[in-house]
Amino acid sequence: MLQLRDSTMAFKCYYGLERYPMKNTATLIKLTLLALTFNCCQDQKEKTAGNISGLWSLHIMELQDTITGDWNEWRNGMQGYLLYDNYENMALHLTVKGYQDTDLRFPNFTDTISIDALKHLTGSYFYMGRYKVLENEGVVRHTRISHSNPGEWNAVVRRKFSFSGDTLVIQPEESQNAGLRLKWVRK
Repeated sequence: MLQLRDSTMAFKCYYGLERYPMKNTATLIKLTLLALTFNCCQDQKEKTAGNISGLWSLHIMELQDTITGDWNEWRNGMQGYLLYDNYENMALHLTVKGYQDTDLRFPNFTDTISIDALKHLTGSYFYMGRYKVLENEGVVRHTRISHSNPGEWNAVVRRKFSFSGDTLVIQPEESQNAGLRLKWVRK
């Protein structure tokens, strides 16, 4: 017992805790609180980023009726995927429902495809880019680095996001798409 007490005293003396016990205790408490606060903030950031990251499958895409406020399925149904990785990269691919169910076949990177094939291609919408979660605003910002529409390359768009249970709900903020709501389920 004496030996343990002596080693404790030696520790206190070595680190200067014996001379100013109250001052050191207050400093120790402050440092502990600071460390706990930092860890809590980090955990919250990782939890939010972890919530949105992953591969999502489109459950439904809806358009809000401007008169009644009702939500109705848009364009007789859409399908697609949304990917957010853990490194702030993202990709979105939307198509009309049943896009893959066609007998049309055409080569890539050619200018000799039929009008029907060209019309069919307009049923596919794709972009990829970088994303940033703006937690305080409930917004995820997409900075597009490529797009199926050349006029949309490098555009920055904002999407409100929320969760309804396990469903990710995304709503565009820009005026031309503000009436849309996309509901995604994790794959």
